[in-house]
Amino acid sequence: MIKNDKHRTKALINIERKEIPLTEAAMNLITRFQDTVHDTAIEYHRKLRDKEMTKSKLDEIEGIGPKKKELLLKKFESIEKIKNAKIEELIKIKGINEEQAKKIKESL
Repeated sequence: MIKNDKHRTKALINIERKEIPLTEAAMNLITRFQDTVHDTAIEYHRKLRDKEMTKSKLDEIEGIGPKKKELLLKKFESIEKIKNAKIEELIKIKGINEEQAKKIKESL
C-alpha cells in the first residue's frame, strides 16, 4: 500500500513494486475496510483502558462480581472505607453474607 501524507491509501503495489491500477470503487472498498479495522482497534483499546481504570482489589476476591462491587463502592465510596467497615456493615449489602464479609476483610 502506498499512503498519502494523511496516512490514507492512495495506491497498491505488486511484488515487483509496480502500481496496480484500481477503480474508484475498489479504492472506496479498501478505504471502508481500513476504516472498519481502525475503528475496531480503537474500540478494543478503549475497552482495555476502561477495564484497567475500573480495576480494584475487589476484583480479586472470589465471589465478588461486578454487581456486589458496585453496591459496595456505592455504599462505602472507597476501598479504604470498605476495608475499615465492620462485618455487620458489610452484610447489610444485598448478596453479601457473613462468610463473604470476612473474605472481604481478609483480602483488603
